[in-house]
Amino acid sequence: MSGKTQKIDMCHGPLLSGIIAFSLPLMLSGCLQLLFNAADVIVVGRYAGNESLAAVGSTSSLTNLLVNLFIGLSIGTNVTVGHTLGSKDEKGTRDNVHTAITVSLISGVLLIGVGFFFTRPLLIWMGAPYDVLDKAALYLKIIFIGMPATMVYNFGSAILRASGDTKKPLYFLSAAGVVNVLLNLFFVIVLHMDVAGVALATIIAQCISAVLILICLCRMEGPCRLNIRKLYINPLRLRRMMRIGLPAGIQSSLFSFSNVLIQSSINSFGSVVVAGNSAGMSIEQFVYISMNAVHQAAVSFTSQNTGAGKPERINRILFSCLGLVTVVGLLMGLGVNLLARPLLSIYSPDAAVIEAGRTRLLWICAPYFLCGVMEIVMGIMRGLGYAFTPMIVSLSGACLFRVVWLATAFAWVPTQNMLLLSYPVSWILTTLIHGLTYLYARRHHDLFQKAALKCI
Repeated sequence: MSGKTQKIDMCHGPLLSGIIAFSLPLMLSGCLQLLFNAADVIVVGRYAGNESLAAVGSTSSLTNLLVNLFIGLSIGTNVTVGHTLGSKDEKGTRDNVHTAITVSLISGVLLIGVGFFFTRPLLIWMGAPYDVLDKAALYLKIIFIGMPATMVYNFGSAILRASGDTKKPLYFLSAAGVVNVLLNLFFVIVLHMDVAGVALATIIAQCISAVLILICLCRMEGPCRLNIRKLYINPLRLRRMMRIGLPAGIQSSLFSFSNVLIQSSINSFGSVVVAGNSAGMSIEQFVYISMNAVHQAAVSFTSQNTGAGKPERINRILFSCLGLVTVVGLLMGLGVNLLARPLLSIYSPDAAVIEAGRTRLLWICAPYFLCGVMEIVMGIMRGLGYAFTPMIVSLSGACLFRVVWLATAFAWVPTQNMLLLSYPVSWILTTLIHGLTYLYARRHHDLFQKAALKCI
C-alpha cells in the first residue's frame, strides 16, 4: 500500500495479504449495505405485516433483471481502468473514468423509464400474489426513481476498486446506511407510509452515497480524478468497456431471468412461503456479498497484472482467491444454518414463515462456497479480458440449466426442496466448465504466450 492514499499495490509484493486487505473492506461495505437493506425488510415485516414483507422481498429478482445489464458495464469499468492503470496509460485512465460516469448517468435515466412503466406488468407475469401486487408495484416505482444515484455509486465504486481503494466506499455506505435506517423507522413507524416509506428511505440513502463518491472522485489526485463539468464519452473506451461489461451484464440479467422464473414458482406456494423466502434471501445475501468481495479482488488483481504484463502472478491470484472464498463461504454458510431460527425470527415471528426460510437457507447457504468458487474462476477470466466465454459458460451451466430444471425435475416433484436444489447442482456444473475454459485460456492468451517465448 502507498502510505498516503492507502491504495493497494496489486502488481508487487505478497498476494494473499494484499487480496485480504482489498477484500475485507469490500466485505464490510457489502454486509453493511445489506444490513441497511435488511432493515427495510425487518421494518416492514415487524411493523407492516407479512403482506408488506412479501411485497418488498418478492421484487428483488425483478429489480436485478432490469438493473444488472447496466451494472455489468461497471465490471467493464473495473477491468478497463485496471488495464490502463497497470500499463501506466494516464490518458486512457482519464478517458475511462469520464466515460464510465457519463454512461452511469445515462443508464440511470433509462432505468427510471423502464422501471416506472413496466414493473406492474412484469409482476403480474411473474404471478405475484394478488394480495401483495399493489404494494410491490408501488415499492418498485419509487425505487427506480433513484436509479441514477445507484448507477453512479456502482460505476464510481468500480473506479475506486480498480485503483486499489476499497475503504472509501465502506465509509460512504456507512453514512448513507445510517440515514436509511433512521428514515425507515420514521417513515414506517411514525408516518405509517408502509412500503412507500421504505422505498423513499432507500433512494435518499442512495443519493447520499452517490454524491459522496462523486466528491471523492473529483478530489482524487492522478489519472482517476473526475472533472464533473467536463463529462464526455470516448467511443474507443466505451467500446472496450462494453466488450467486457456488456456480456457480463447480459449474463447477470439472464441469471436474474432464471431467478425470476424461480421466484414465479415460489410465488405459486402463496404469500407465507414468499415471505419466508424473502427473509431467507435477505440473510443469504450476506454470505454471497462476502464471497463476491473476493471475486472483485480476483477481477481487479488480474486486470492490473495483465496490464502490467505479469502472467506469473495470475495463477497465484487464482489459488489465493479460491482458498479465501472457500473459507469465507463455508464459515458463513454453515454459521447461517446453525443460527437459522433466531436470524429468521428477526424478520417475522410467524412459525410458518420461519420454516420456509429455513428450507431456503439449507439448500442455498450450506453449499454456497461452490458459487464462490465458480465466480472466482469467472473473475479471473474477465480480468484477463475474456468477456463472451464466461458469459456463455455461465448461461449454459446455470441459467439454461435452471430453466430446464424447472421444466423437468420441478415439474415432476413440485416442492420447495426440489426447486432450490437447482442452485447447488448448477454451481457444480458451471464451476467444472469454467475450470476447463481457464486451462484453455492459459494455453492461448497473448500474455502467457509472450511469457512462454521469453523462457525459450
